[in-house]
Parts: sequence; C-alpha cells; structure tokens
Amino acid sequence: MALASSLRLSSSILRYRLAAPLYPTRFSSLRHNLSELRFLSASSSRPGTHVRPIKAGLQDDPQKEDPGEGQNGNGSVLVKDTSENSEEKIVRVELHKEATEAYMAYAMSVLLGRALPDVRDGLKPVHRRILYAMHELGLASRKPFKKCARVVGEVLGKFHPHGDTAVYDSLVRMAQDFSLRFPLIQGHGNFGSIDADPAAAMRYTECRLEPLTEAMLLADLDQDTVDFTPNFDNSQKEPSVLPARLPTLLLNGASGIAVGMATNIPPHNLGELVDVLSVLIHNPEATLQELLEYMPGPDFPTGGLIMGNLGILEAYRTGKGRIVVRGKTDVELLDSRTKRSAIIIKEIPYQTNKSALVEKIAELVETKSLEGISDIRDESDRSGMRVVIELKRGSDPSIVLNNLYRLTSLQCSFSCNMVGIHNGQPKQMGLKELLQAFLDFRCSVIERRAKFKLSQAQERRHIVAGIVVGLDNLDAVIRILRESSSNAIASSGLRSEFNLSEKQAEAILDISLRRITMLERKKFINESESLKEQISKLEELLSSKKYILQLIEQEANELKSKFSSPRRSMLEDSDSGHLDDIDVIPNEEMLLAFSEKGYVKRMKPNTFNLQNRGTIGKSVGKLRVNDAMSDFIVCRAHDHVLYFSDKGTVYSARAYKIPECTRTAAGTPLVQILSLSDGERITSVIPVSEFAADQFLLMLTVNGYIKKVSLSYFSSIRSTGIIAIQLVPGDELKWVRCCTNDDLVAMASQNGMVILSSSDIIRALGRNTRGAVAMRLKEGDKMASVDIIPAAMRKDLERVLEAPHIAARSVKGPWLLFVSESGYGKRVPLSRFHSSKLNRVGLIGYKFALEDRLAAVFVVGFSLAEDGESDEQVVLVSQSGTVNRIKVRDISIQSRYARGVILMRLDHAGKIQSASLISATDEDPEVEVEAAALG
Repeated sequence: MALASSLRLSSSILRYRLAAPLYPTRFSSLRHNLSELRFLSASSSRPGTHVRPIKAGLQDDPQKEDPGEGQNGNGSVLVKDTSENSEEKIVRVELHKEATEAYMAYAMSVLLGRALPDVRDGLKPVHRRILYAMHELGLASRKPFKKCARVVGEVLGKFHPHGDTAVYDSLVRMAQDFSLRFPLIQGHGNFGSIDADPAAAMRYTECRLEPLTEAMLLADLDQDTVDFTPNFDNSQKEPSVLPARLPTLLLNGASGIAVGMATNIPPHNLGELVDVLSVLIHNPEATLQELLEYMPGPDFPTGGLIMGNLGILEAYRTGKGRIVVRGKTDVELLDSRTKRSAIIIKEIPYQTNKSALVEKIAELVETKSLEGISDIRDESDRSGMRVVIELKRGSDPSIVLNNLYRLTSLQCSFSCNMVGIHNGQPKQMGLKELLQAFLDFRCSVIERRAKFKLSQAQERRHIVAGIVVGLDNLDAVIRILRESSSNAIASSGLRSEFNLSEKQAEAILDISLRRITMLERKKFINESESLKEQISKLEELLSSKKYILQLIEQEANELKSKFSSPRRSMLEDSDSGHLDDIDVIPNEEMLLAFSEKGYVKRMKPNTFNLQNRGTIGKSVGKLRVNDAMSDFIVCRAHDHVLYFSDKGTVYSARAYKIPECTRTAAGTPLVQILSLSDGERITSVIPVSEFAADQFLLMLTVNGYIKKVSLSYFSSIRSTGIIAIQLVPGDELKWVRCCTNDDLVAMASQNGMVILSSSDIIRALGRNTRGAVAMRLKEGDKMASVDIIPAAMRKDLERVLEAPHIAARSVKGPWLLFVSESGYGKRVPLSRFHSSKLNRVGLIGYKFALEDRLAAVFVVGFSLAEDGESDEQVVLVSQSGTVNRIKVRDISIQSRYARGVILMRLDHAGKIQSASLISATDEDPEVEVEAAALG
C-alpha cells in the first residue's frame, strides 16, 4: 500500500526514469525499471546532498540495511548512492516527511510569488513587474500610449516567465475603474465592462501609467529606497517592493487564492486613508473607534450602500468580517393617473455582474418567484448606470425592492479576509496592524532615501570644495599643469600641493577654461552653501523618527490634495442588511377568523361583501364538528396580534404568520402558531401596530373583574407566553380592549345591565394582579361585553349629559349598538345613560324576551356620513359559521326597554356567536377594529 501511495504522488514528488523503451506488450520491463525511480526533494535540511537514483522497497525489520525484494515493509524509501567516487551507502528517508516538505515549499512559492500581496506596497509580483516594466519603457502619464502587447512582452521576457494571458488580465484589471477604486494604469481601447465583457486583444489596446501611480508607487525608485533582486535568468535586476507613499493594499484592496489560504481586502477612499494615517502618526495608541471616525468603512469603486458597521468593526479588529452591500436605488413615478412606479438601479454592489443581475431578475419574474414587476430594461450608457424595473399597478415598491435584495445579488456580502505578506510570511491583520506595518516600511524608505541623498550631497560638496580651492589658487594650478608631463603626474601634484583627494584633483583637471571666471567661482561657492544646508536638513531628518513621520504625513497630504475624490459608497445605520419575512410581505389589510375549537384563518378583506339587514348571510367556511366562530377581526399583515387565553395568559405573533386561505377552508389550528397548554382557549385577540406609552389594555373577566395594564408591558412576549391577569378559581379572562386614560368604558351583562365609567378611575396595575370589581352582578348573571368610548366622543357626550331635558329627546349619535344572541339588535343613544362608578348594578339597556341574552354591545357613531348617520358596518357570525355584514345605519334607534329588530335570521343557524364592528366606507375600507370574543 505504501508503494502504491508513493506512485499516486508521482506527479508532485517522484519522476520516473525508464532505462529502456516501454512497449505495450513488454510489461515485465516496468517491474525492473521501477527500482530506478528518481526522488526530488525540496528539503534543504541536508546540505550537500544531491538527487540520486533510489530503490523503493518494503522492509519489516528496521535493523536491516538492505531488505530483499518482495518483503513486507513499512513504506520507507531507501536512497542508494551509486556515484563513482563514493562508497555504496543507503540513506533511509520517510516518504511522508519528504512529501510534506516538498508540499510546503510549493505552497510558500505560491504564497510569496503569486497569490498574496505584500503589505508594504499592496501589490502582487505580477502587478509590481508590470508597473516596473512600464516605468522602464518610459510609459509615463505624459507620454504617448503604447500597445499593451509591447508591455506584456517586456514583462514576460525580463521579469515574469508565465503565461501572457495572466499578465494581460492583470494589466487590464489595473486599468478598470469598476475593479480598482483608483486605477493604476490608463487604458486606451476596450478594457472590458461591468457586464463582464472581455477586453480586446492586447494587440489592439494601448496603455500608460496613471499620474497617481508615478507619484505614489514609482517615485524615488532610483534613490536606493528598496532592494533590487535578480530576475529569473539573473540577467537584470527588479525591485523586490515598490516605495509606496500610501498603503495601496487598503487603497485598492486585493483578492487572491493561494494554497491553504486566501485574501480578500476591500478598497478605501484615498482622502480618508491619508486622514487615518495622520491620526496613527500623531497618536500610535489610537483605538479602533478613533480611527473609524476618520475612515468609517470601505469605499467601493461601484458605490452602493454599506449596511451597518458591525461587519466593518469585526473586519478592522480581527482582519476577518462580513460586510453587507446593497445597490443604490430610487423610485420614480411613471404615471400619476394610474400611480404606476418604477425602481431605478443606479449603483450595484462591488464585483457584481450587471447583465447577470438583470437576467436573474427576469428569470425570477418568469418563474413567478418575484411578483409585482411588469418590465425590466437596461438603459445604462456613458453617463452612468440605469436599470429600470417597471412595477405593476398597485405593487408596493418597498416590498419588491426587499424581494430583490433577498433573491438577487442586488444585496450581497463582501467577506473580508485581510491576509498579506508581512516579513516574508503570510499573516492576517486588522486595520491598525496593517497601517503600522506600512508606516514601518515607509520609515525605512524615507531613511534609505535620506541616506542616499546625504551621501550624494556630501560627495558633491567634497568635489565642489576642491574646485573652489583650485579656483582660489589658479596660478599655482596652471603652473603645476604646465610642469606635468601627464594627467597622473598633474593629479599627484595637485593632491600634494593643496592637500586634495583624488576625486577633487580629477574634478579640477576636468574643469573647462570657461568656468574659471569669477562668476563661475561664485556659483560654486553658492552651490557649496546650498549643499551644506541640504546636508544639515538630511542629518536632522535622520536624527529623529519624529521628523521622518512628519515627512511621511506631508507627502501623503500632497497626494490627498492632488488625487483625492469624494466617497462613493454610503454607510447606512441599519441591522446589517438582515431581511426578515416582514420586509418582503406587504402590509395589507386582512380578515382573521377564529373558532372556539382554536382554529384560525386569514382571508382577503374583500371576501365578504356588504349585505342588507335581515338576510341569512354568507358562510365563513367549513367548521369542525361541534365548533363555532368565536371572533372575527380586521388588521394588517405587519401587526402584532396579542392572543389572550381564558387562563389569563397572553401570546404574541405577527398577523402574517397565519396562513392565508380561502373562505371555504377549515383554517389552521392555533396550537401550530402558539405554544398553548392543554385545554387552553383563546378568548380575545388584539391587533397592535405600535406599542405606544400612553395606551393601555383593559381586561374584563366573566365574573366581572376589571383591570388596566400599560400596553408597553406586552411589547416583548416570549414564545411560551406571559401572565396578563391573575384569575380566581372558576373565573376566566374574556374581553380585552385598547384604551387611554381619557376614554369611557361601556360594560354590559348578559341580562342587559349597562355601566358607563371613566377609564381614568381604573387604576393601572401590573400584569400579575387580579383587578377590581367592575359590576355588581345578580345571581346567574355574567358579563356579556365591553367597549371603549374614545375621548373625542366623550366630550360631546358630557355636553349633552349636562342638559338632561335635551338629552331625553336626543336620538343623535353616538349610540350603543346592542346585539342579542337570537339575532335581534337596536341602537340606543348614549345620552340615555349616565356615567357612574364601578361596582354598581347599572342601568337597564335591553329588555329581553325569555331565554334570550345579550351577545355584544358596541359604541357606534365613530364614522358619520354627510347626513349625520353612522357610516359603520357590523359583522355577525353565527355558531354554525354563517357571516352577515350589514350597515349600522339600517339598525333602528330605540329606547332602552325595546326588544330591537331582526339583524340576522337564525332559524337553522343557532345563536349569534360573535359580532365585530368595522368603521369603513364601502369604497375605502379604512379599518379600525373593535373585536368581540363571545362565549
């Protein structure tokens, strides 16, 4: 098995050498020649060794030097030295160790030589070689363009012995303004597009360096600022790194896949990068938060919106994080009459293919995965990007947009993995560590440049000093020259006469006659003074790191003032771009129908049309055996629906969580939506769109206990529910209503007794309390219903109540709408009742016939038509599930003692199970629900 494994690894570490040609019919020769495998090791742990033919054998006994052929072994590789000048010896080599060393050598070669950028100049070797080759060719920003093929040939022939496609692709990317935040090469011709169109062939395109590249990367290259290394054939020198003046790794970012690791660094804004570099120079102990004040995040070349800063913080802190980027969009109105609108995509996330994005949207529309879109077209041109997505009439642009974010690459994540070569090793670094590594490198560049300039200035000043000495003693110099028979003798005479060095003597001999005038002497003296001042500044610069850092900041600010541009990517304070179901569901009106057995279904609001009083009604759908409707409310999809059970527990779920179904469907069990206990029933349902601080929930039990709790206590409800009210044995929570302190509360018992009381006299309590007695009930009587009279209506009512004679004659609204279990109902003016305290018997509101009881009571008159009549509707649901929706204005106004009129015929439909009030017009059902949960 070990020999078979070594043969499988032959492409990486073993090379066959067959002594004789191998023919298809002569398989026996392969067995003889396998003993002459050549082993190639990348290990440098054994100096002086060389590649030798080896025998691969198997060995049982480790003490044996030369195991025989065919023995069982442990997979060792035996190296047999057969050189002529050495004695035969066998060196034992572990195959897995040699394979590991060879693989690691290959991996490091890929890491350092191809895939990962250097932290110092932010470039991979291929990019560095392209820029250096263009610099050597003289392709400056002010020079004419030259063919890209010329540059590629120069790079391949001198520095980068790889494929021409790899070199040209790298050159093209450095010229694309949608790939790099600040392109390093000026391209002339077709260099591709954001639609992933390929660039033209290198024989057609032309290029030259960008001014920023010359100023930022190639300046001072000839002043001994960086080390030069031999190229691949040792015929020339190439820079091991470019003397970058800015951290290019952060400026343009980088991406690459190596062996066992990868890098993905986002681009940043030049001006912000200079600012954050200055902060770190002045305060090396600056925290990450302080740095983020000057550079809040990446700046992608294609713009877009960066959602949240949590991913940015993590990436800058550890070097690894996830940044969510969205495209930038606008909504335009296409037709004001039909109110049709369109979504305009102006920017897309970084590295997103625009044409692929448009195709994906079209595909989703065809498969009906994306609804609400009628047309899509790409209107992008030279002036900028513009993708128009026309919406259907009535479509909500925000919902469509959220679906685009969720289903397409209009929102995507950029996974930061900031890995670079630092001190010859790959390393993952955060923002501060990257900036500090660059500053250390830049300090060494400044120091080397200063030493180079200092050496040149000192050498030149030395020569100028000798020339000045010669000009001051011109007669003696001429005499020595006349007496000398050769240049060597003249040079020796000058050195001995004036104590000059050899270079100074040579400089005097090289000076022309025209430069021995007094004017030229003055120029040399001025030059000497200038050099002296320059030397002093350079020595001062080298004497303190503080001055070096000041120079780094100054040079960086010069680049900022010349090349900086405004930020393209905007930062949004949000929840990191996370999209929940609620973001892609329209906040539409819906009908919720609940049954006593705990079934619920969601229907569209137009499921039930308006009907006349006294009709049979339309069935709400199938019901289980012995089941009956308990509640029927209207709400919106995004509302929090609070479910109150008979045991005093409250649960919460969004309205859209209830599956939508048709009118005839049976519905979904509530136990699939809520964590209900055994035997627990939902008795009241309250839809809440916002948990306002001045809102309260009024709770009433069957036995007449009432309490008021702040709505804010229910803003966060765990999945298992929380306690809403404490109940005594035999009591159950039946009704819950929203109210404020300025409202009136109307309560009624099953025998038709009514109490009007002010909400502010009911003390606000905590959740885990029982409450006070609401009404003094007679034996056998129980509470039947409760409703809220809003503050605005209460003021009008109080003015009427202050004049009792007028009140007695008034039949105008508001009214109390009574509905009995037998299907009868009536309206009684509120002015016929007066306000009283709690724990009273109350006033008669309905005179019932035998075996009839009150089913519900509502305050109506919230919405009035032009004639002063009620514009509301009431929905009645029978025990068999039949629904009737009628106008309140069709119900006659009667006295407190009248029996009422027939609202719904119940010959074969049992009793009225629940009633709900809808404040709406026929054309525009703006819904405000007052739900009744009846037993």
